[in-house]
Amino acid sequence: MIKIKSVNEINFKQGLTETIDENLTKTVAGIIADVRANGDKALRAYTAKFDGVHVDDFEVSDAEMDAAIKSVDGEFISVLKTAAENIRKFHEKQKRDDLIVFEQDGKILGQKFTPIERVGLYVPGGTAVYPSTVLMTVIPARIAGCENITMVSPPDKASRISPLILAAAQIAGVSKVCKAGGAQAIAALAYGTESIENVYKIVGPGNRYVAEAKRQVSGVAGIDMVAGPSEILIIAEQGADPDFIAADLLSQAEHDAYARSILLTTDRELAKQVQEKVEVQLPNLLREEIARRSIEEQGLIVICDSKQQMFDLSNQIAPEHLELMTANPLSDLSLVKNAGSVFLGAYTPEPTGDYFSGTNHTLPTSGTAKFANPLSVDDFVKKTQFSFYTREALKKDAEAIIYFAEKEGLTAHANSVRERIK
Repeated sequence: MIKIKSVNEINFKQGLTETIDENLTKTVAGIIADVRANGDKALRAYTAKFDGVHVDDFEVSDAEMDAAIKSVDGEFISVLKTAAENIRKFHEKQKRDDLIVFEQDGKILGQKFTPIERVGLYVPGGTAVYPSTVLMTVIPARIAGCENITMVSPPDKASRISPLILAAAQIAGVSKVCKAGGAQAIAALAYGTESIENVYKIVGPGNRYVAEAKRQVSGVAGIDMVAGPSEILIIAEQGADPDFIAADLLSQAEHDAYARSILLTTDRELAKQVQEKVEVQLPNLLREEIARRSIEEQGLIVICDSKQQMFDLSNQIAPEHLELMTANPLSDLSLVKNAGSVFLGAYTPEPTGDYFSGTNHTLPTSGTAKFANPLSVDDFVKKTQFSFYTREALKKDAEAIIYFAEKEGLTAHANSVRERIK
């Protein structure tokens, strides 16, 4: 049963802190080093060990792709295409043009945007499949102008990737799909193997081995974020529907046992009703065992003293998903400082953003929404600044530049300007 506590009983800073698993760090480091040194040979060995299948050719062939897509029912293909269009419309607005910041007195300063040339996408397999993740990552990359997008995903026992994932890959515009998962797939994307070309940035969620591998290869390749367990926080005032709230808490709990579902409310009676509704709804879930463990171990209902306290706590936690079940959610949005994605009102449950509305579902977790952003077109472009001086413009600024450089003791810097104006 989900716990109910008063705000004075909770230490969120301590309760939400991630711990470092030294064994995990060491294991992942070994996998990365092996793949880096031995390429496809190591990749095959780890695929056999962890996925229980031998893979001869990592790349999904055109024939495999066509067969998989034909096996997906037409209704789901239609839904995928509509979702893709919604995502495309939202993200098109994020695209930016090159800009001139300053043009005066013989000087031009500006910034240009260049697509990242090679991008890697990790799509989880295992207990669930996520075609939505394919759409959410590939579409912004395509809008940014990325031409080479390699997708990796763990194969099943028959050496296949889910047809649903492959259908989404074709609709979104993936360049190449490879049968590889886990930390070994991240290593392959970062360093390259005989079959998988190295990429310049890796995006997409995964289990803790994938997250740790992304952390370790960052710097060799860029990454979107190191994602922790999924989170939802709901702020609910008196009058909110307890069935809605219970359903939304469970929508995240079913991800995995470490997912966090939190309700903040000032209404103790509502808290008790939600606690009861969670127990009523749990037995109806396909992933009841996972959701129950998550709710019992990570779930929490907190009784707060005021509306302001609810928002203060929410901003302290900085949740991945934030739902506002309040009387005036649009107005209350101004009280939100830290959150990955905000869902306003009783009829905007978090799954609208997971699948269909168009906003991105790759979001900062574990409190990183205090400084990090949802995945966007910006994640797939490089910003390069440029400047141009005429000789006359340099002469005008030269004395200040030379003086500044010499104050730092960098006389060669000063001389590079002095040589041009003497």
